[in-house]
Amino acid sequence: MNTDSKKLTEPAIDRENNEFSLSDLFGALMRGWKTILLFALLGLVLAILYNRYVNPTYQSDALIQINESSQSVSGLGNDISNLVGPGANNSLAETQLIKSRMVLEPVVDLLHLQTRLGNPEVTAIDRIANDRVNTPVHAPTGVSLDTDNGQAQIGQFNVAPDYLDETFTLVRSDNGFTLSNALEEFKGQFNQSQEFKGAKGPIQITVEDLPASGHPINITKQSLQITTNAINSKLEVIETENSSGIIQLSYTGPNQQQTTLILNEIVLSYVGQNESRGAEETTKTIEFMETQIPRLKQQLDDSEAAFNDFRERYGTIDVAQEAELLIAENSRIDGQISDLKLQQAELSTYYTDEHPLVIQINDQLRVLNNRKQEISNTIERLPDIQREFLQLSEDVGINRDLYLTMLNNYEQLKIVEAGQIGYARVVDLPVSTYEPIAPMKGLIMLLATAIGALLGAAVVLIRSSFKDVVKDPEDLESKIGVPVIATVPRSKSVQRLGKNNRAGNRLLSYADHDSVSYEAIKSLRTYLMFGMPVQGKNDQRSRVIVVSGESPGVGKSFIVANLAEVFSQLDKRVLVIDADMRLGSLHNTFNIDQESENGLADYFATDDSTAVRITYPTSIDNLDIIPRGNQPRNPSSLLASDRFSGLMSELADHYDYIIIDSPPVLAATDAVILSKFADKVLMVTRHNDSSEGQLAYAIKQMSRSNVEVDGIVINDIKQGMMTKNTYHFTYAYSSNNSK
Repeated sequence: MNTDSKKLTEPAIDRENNEFSLSDLFGALMRGWKTILLFALLGLVLAILYNRYVNPTYQSDALIQINESSQSVSGLGNDISNLVGPGANNSLAETQLIKSRMVLEPVVDLLHLQTRLGNPEVTAIDRIANDRVNTPVHAPTGVSLDTDNGQAQIGQFNVAPDYLDETFTLVRSDNGFTLSNALEEFKGQFNQSQEFKGAKGPIQITVEDLPASGHPINITKQSLQITTNAINSKLEVIETENSSGIIQLSYTGPNQQQTTLILNEIVLSYVGQNESRGAEETTKTIEFMETQIPRLKQQLDDSEAAFNDFRERYGTIDVAQEAELLIAENSRIDGQISDLKLQQAELSTYYTDEHPLVIQINDQLRVLNNRKQEISNTIERLPDIQREFLQLSEDVGINRDLYLTMLNNYEQLKIVEAGQIGYARVVDLPVSTYEPIAPMKGLIMLLATAIGALLGAAVVLIRSSFKDVVKDPEDLESKIGVPVIATVPRSKSVQRLGKNNRAGNRLLSYADHDSVSYEAIKSLRTYLMFGMPVQGKNDQRSRVIVVSGESPGVGKSFIVANLAEVFSQLDKRVLVIDADMRLGSLHNTFNIDQESENGLADYFATDDSTAVRITYPTSIDNLDIIPRGNQPRNPSSLLASDRFSGLMSELADHYDYIIIDSPPVLAATDAVILSKFADKVLMVTRHNDSSEGQLAYAIKQMSRSNVEVDGIVINDIKQGMMTKNTYHFTYAYSSNNSK
């Protein structure tokens, strides 16, 4: 209303008390569905490009069993098993050994994995266009790479340490090939081992084939550490179950055949190292025995020779047995002496000492006593001889036992060495499946689409949190202090007509007369009818309504045209004034030829212009229009002139309602000037597009000029789930509604 109006409402709710509900969140997401869809499609496109950019990844698997001990050793008995150790093994330690340089280096050398070939002519666009690119193939014979212009085949490539990890370029020449880097260039012949003397050391290379001339190939000799690290990044070694002793090896790569070959060589290298480690203890034991057996044999020979010399010197074979014989003989001699003495006693009774029988007995006694004395002397000497005899015989026995034991173990270990198999057994060698495990195209596209949608949702929410757009009517009223007197939903029919420049009448009464939008305009009419005084300002008979907006594009002209149409249905004379002399467009809505007809701007051009000359009837009964006319230089000054006041007074006598389409408040001061003629001042804003801050500032600018805005009209509300919780909607009720 005009400057004498009273404020209808004041802010009742502080902004800080507003809560962001789930419905607001869902509403923001629904309003930003285009952004979310755009990000989701962008994620899908990136996923498709990624799937085409990366090469397929293949996998090969192998199984190895780790035994607790060597069966070939234990099968020979506990004695020989103790000689070579129990052979226990830790599976966790074996998984680390498989990935060690000790196992991988022989594979690297065999397959020339340190030699890397690349095609510098392959770009990212080529990778996407071709879906996959060729990769180097490593074999015991060398490294090869297929290109569109031929094959590169390198037999060997060795460089000085300072050249490691440095990229060289190979190019076919007329007489052979050229090898170059940033500073040096070398020329060589195909199928010949070429050795060049570079600034950093020697370079040895054998080139068997190259692509056509002019198509280079990059070649690099990687360091062993980088190569083994690259292998380990693709090699997975795990124990299938805790303490099961079954180790699974998996190797991935862009070429199935190459992947299988590398893993197969890794398995064979590990098993070979394992067998070498398993036979190492046995071999070292045999080597030790081979050095000890001759020495023990010599010791045995020496001890036997000393023992034989002793026996020959003392004429005996066995001292213990000889002692027993001497004692037995001494006992027999004692018995014989006793018998002879008895006979001597009997004979001495009858004969003298000279008797032959007595002499014979005496001679026998003398012989026996001499023999007994010899036996006594021999027995007295036996302890010393026996000690020497026992020592010599013991030396012979010990040396014989040591020699025989060593010889026996040596022969058994030779048998073990011949059958040694180690404690690692290959269960499954790798095989080629030719089924890629990556990329998982379907999953990648699904995840990329989902991530894109989530990013889009995040962008929508962030943008929504920073952009204080007009959304909820109640919230807008509480923040600005001006009532929302109407909410006009979007009309899809009018929207479709707006896209067609040749479309006919775009008024709701023609394009969408049964819509909720049209009913909302009628509700606005009802509010204005009962909200305006019976008499206009200064006892004018007409009632003047000024419609403006905070910025261009809010749809104020749409509201003005349709509001005028519904007022004309009351059998009242209605006039629409397009006071936006800069960009007014009401002449298009009512099919007025702007170029051939006069308008409001032309009224000020000459002094003889009248209201009748610039007023035109429309196709709608009781509805006339004054178009904007040709654009003047100073519209604001013209509206503030006495001539415009006179025009308004003249028009007030002929019309019941005058509806003025004013320029946006923030774009020009015209709305403030026009408001002094108004009974009602309306501010149109666009839902989910206009800024609450701009709207509040526009109303504040009006208030500073002592103009109070009587109500806000929220235009172009999209009907949907997020807007069904507002109380500001009206519903269409017509014959088309069947429910």
